[in-house]
Amino acid sequence: MSIRHYEANFDGLVGPTHNYAGLSFGNVASLTNAKASSSPRAAAKQGLAKMKALHDMGMVQGVFAPQQRPDLNTLRRLGFAGSDARVLEQAAQQAPAIFHAVCSASSMWTANAATVSPGADSADGKVHFTPANLTNKFHRSIEAETSGRILQAMFDNSKYFAHHRHLPDNEHFADEGAANHTRLCSNYGNAGIEIFTFGRYAFASGKPAPQQYPARQTFEASQAIARLHGLTDDNTVYIQQNPEVIDQGVFHNDVIAVGNQNVLFFHQQAFVDTEQKLAEIQRKFGAEPLHFIAVNDHEVSVADAVQTYLFNTQLLTLPDGQMAIIAPTECQENPRVAAYLAELITRDTPIRQVHYFDVKQSMRNGGGPACLRLRVALNDAELAAVNPQVLMSERLFERLNQWVDKHYRDELHIDDLRDPNLLLESRTALDELTQLLKLGSVYPFQR
Repeated sequence: MSIRHYEANFDGLVGPTHNYAGLSFGNVASLTNAKASSSPRAAAKQGLAKMKALHDMGMVQGVFAPQQRPDLNTLRRLGFAGSDARVLEQAAQQAPAIFHAVCSASSMWTANAATVSPGADSADGKVHFTPANLTNKFHRSIEAETSGRILQAMFDNSKYFAHHRHLPDNEHFADEGAANHTRLCSNYGNAGIEIFTFGRYAFASGKPAPQQYPARQTFEASQAIARLHGLTDDNTVYIQQNPEVIDQGVFHNDVIAVGNQNVLFFHQQAFVDTEQKLAEIQRKFGAEPLHFIAVNDHEVSVADAVQTYLFNTQLLTLPDGQMAIIAPTECQENPRVAAYLAELITRDTPIRQVHYFDVKQSMRNGGGPACLRLRVALNDAELAAVNPQVLMSERLFERLNQWVDKHYRDELHIDDLRDPNLLLESRTALDELTQLLKLGSVYPFQR
């Protein structure tokens, strides 16, 4: 029997403290909706509905547990002391910006959890995981340790999986995970080309850099991950993100480009030295067909791409071999973007379908369908070694919806985050979730 290969998607489960604190400078949607009331229950259910829909399409779909929030361990490290309730109250009164940061539900955007290289690309034939250090934003930099523990609980077999510690916690090795990483291949089981997109050089001066918003990924971080994963020069390409689009709100590469198998779908303004880098990708990819789909300014502006997250869509190969775009309904509601997508699926490219999903609770906080998932290419044996409790099924979908109904609030305002009852609700929910998903003690309060 031939070995089958898959691209599994592990979507971040929205946490019980999902809120709009406007923490992410450079992320237009996050800043625009700062301090609006959120609905944790609706957000979690929207995410679960997308996971279940992809499962029903025949995709391998998994669930990635959220972080524990509020993060009292971090507050105590910063000098707040006393009972849990006292720590919450002190932080909220004395340092509201720090307090809001440790309440962030940003781990729902699992594309930032790690960078993953499949066994077909790595020197030792194992699937490699490196959690992202996310140093550019304090509220995200506190995720790395727990993300690593969750990944190890999901992929807990050293025969098939290799786990690395996140890169050093400083801006020289700033790493934002799979949001700046794309893999192209003829099929998921063959060796592919891993494209690392970076915003700036940390150890070189005089290079292009954005002037308004930060470049979150460094060239040096991308190189380090390639080394850790046992990649070679022949199967890696480093390409710089255009500083001008970063200054237009393109804070990660997955807001302006997405790839899958033999398709790279991107805006014409996405990269520096585009023609040269596309030629390098084609040369390393080999003689097989490779489709570069460049969207021009007159088709879709950068502003429309950022507003609708046209490129923060999932580009999937369905079981029948056709490619489909999983897009937020914001794309459907924008006449220019909707017209472009309707025309795109009539062209001579592998992309034949578009499916729209309502993920508005995530979109308002600055993340679309692609932000919500971490892609992991697996073969039959590797998939069999994955913790089965995190893989979507009819039963898991039902149980997680019941869990959300039991533990999540319908509405959450920014001022509710200081409520000690919310902390207890969150811990109770996450403790139950780790049992449901068989993750063990991954959270600090459990250890």
